[in-house]
Amino acid sequence: MTMAKRDTYTPESLLAVAVKVFNERGYDGTSMEHLSKAAGISKSSIYHHVKSKEELLRLAISRALDGLFAVLEEPGAVGGRAIDRLEYVTRRTVEVLLAELPYVTLLLRVRGNTDTERWAMERRREFDHQVAELLKEAAADGDLRQDVDVRLATRLLFGMINSIVEWYRPERAGAATTDEVADAVVHTAFAGLRTYR
Repeated sequence: MTMAKRDTYTPESLLAVAVKVFNERGYDGTSMEHLSKAAGISKSSIYHHVKSKEELLRLAISRALDGLFAVLEEPGAVGGRAIDRLEYVTRRTVEVLLAELPYVTLLLRVRGNTDTERWAMERRREFDHQVAELLKEAAADGDLRQDVDVRLATRLLFGMINSIVEWYRPERAGAATTDEVADAVVHTAFAGLRTYR
C-alpha cells in the first residue's frame, strides 16, 4: 500500500522558500506556480497556509522590519549619549541584517508596486528617520564632526549598511563573521564621523 505524500510545509518553511524565490526572480516576476514548484507542493497547499502571494511578501517584510524596529527599543538604543546610541543602533542594525539576510534583502528590493510594498517603504523611511534623528542629536551634542553634513552622513551610513545584502555571502569559505562585519561598519563609519575629545 502506497502512502500519499504529506504536506510537511509549515508557514515558516513556506515563507523561507517564498523569500528565496522572490529574491531570485523578483517579487513581480514570481507566480504562485513558481512558488509551488520551488516548494514541491501544490498551489492549493500554499493557499492552505496563506491567502495570496502578497500575504507572503507582507509576512517576509514584516519579519525584517520587526527586527529592525526592535533594535530601537533595546536599552543600548534608548539610554546614554546620542552618539553612543547611534553607534549601538548601527551595530545592531548590521547584526539584524545578517541574521535575517534574505528577509532584509527582500525589504531593500521592494519598489512600491503594491500596497504591501508601499507600506514597507513607508516603514523603512520611518526607521531611517529615527536613526537620522540620533545623528542630528549627536551633532547637536558636538559629538559629530562639524564639517560633515548630517543629511549626507545619514545617507552614507545607510548606504554602507544596506550594501551588505549585495556582497555578503555567509556560505563562502572565509566569510567574515557577523561580529567582524559589524565591527568593520562601526569602525569605518564612526572613525569618520565622531569627534574625539
